Parts: sequence; C-alpha cells; structure tokens
Amino acid sequence: MPHSLGILLSGRGSNFIAIADSIDAGRIPDARISAVITNKADAPGIATARQRGLNALAIPSKGKSREEHDREVVSALKKNDVDLVCLAGYMRLLSPWFVQQFPRRILNIHPSLLPAFPGLEAQEQAFAYGVKVSGCTVHFVDEELDHGPIIVQKTVAVLDSDDEHKLATRILEQEHLAYTEAINVVLAGKFRIVGRRLIVDEKS
Repeated sequence: MPHSLGILLSGRGSNFIAIADSIDAGRIPDARISAVITNKADAPGIATARQRGLNALAIPSKGKSREEHDREVVSALKKNDVDLVCLAGYMRLLSPWFVQQFPRRILNIHPSLLPAFPGLEAQEQAFAYGVKVSGCTVHFVDEELDHGPIIVQKTVAVLDSDDEHKLATRILEQEHLAYTEAINVVLAGKFRIVGRRLIVDEKS
C-alpha cells in the first residue's frame, strides 16, 4: 500500500505542487496525496488541487476556536487514512493535541536555516540582518513554533546584488527540492533521533 499524504495549505501552495509533481514523476515512490486541506476556501492551492483531480477540502477556521478547527482537520485526515501530514504554507499554529495525533508524522518547511529567523517573514529577517548564507529547513513539527528536529536543510548564498525578492525566489527553489528529500527520508523510516539530531541509518 502506498503511503497516504495529507497536505495542509493556506495560500498558493507552491510546495504542495512540488510534492505532487515529485509523486507523479516517481521521485517520491510508493506515495499518494489522499487529502489537500485548506483553512481558507479561496486559497489558490485548493483550486490547483481540484484541477489535478485530488481530494480537496476546505475547512474554514474563521469564527472557530483552535480546538474546534483542529478536531475537524484531524478528523478529515484520519478519515482519509493519512499517515504523513505535510504543511505547505499553512498559516495556523497546530495545537499540542493536533501534534500528538501524528507523532513524528507532521512535516513543515521554513525559509531559513533554523534555529535562525523563526516565525513570519524569515527571508526578510535574514536579508535585514545581513547574513551571507540563508536557506530553508524541513523539520518535524512539535508543540513549539519552528522547533522540531531538523530533517533536511539547503543553503543559499546571499549575494551583494540580492534584494528580498531575489533571495526569497532562490530559497523557494531549494524548498521544493528539500521537501521531496525530507519526505523520502521519513517514509523510508531509516533514521533515528538522538537528542535533537536526526541521523540517517544508511545500512538499516
């Protein structure tokens, strides 16, 4: 049986599209997207999911408590037998209860080299700080913001000719590569976590 992925998004979902393309191309073997869920009914990413013939669900968060909305989303994920949840521009913090429903089975991607520049507008933070190297991080989601064990990081040089947009564009290109790589690591299951470090067991 292929692994069932659930994608959560709030916007255009470029990382969702990259994941879907990787599955279609065989770069993520033995996997399928079982559900694409958005908390915003007008999210461009959910329209893209419908165009691709995927199971696309809008579960609006407006006017609901965090617990109420989280329970609706988890119910939909479990109904579709999702075993790996991938956040792709999902602009909501998951409650500890939500995280506990999928232990070490929720991934997020962040456009910085964590633990540097967590939270919103990470590329702008990096550019303003004057770093010479930035990048992106795919990590497990835990109960804290942008905090779980790191699975994959990709680096991007910050050029003197860069502005925030140019830097963000190059980081996004690496995000698409990193997410596919990280999903394959997790689905293969050949890793262990020692403290905060994820170690890939090549021989297992």
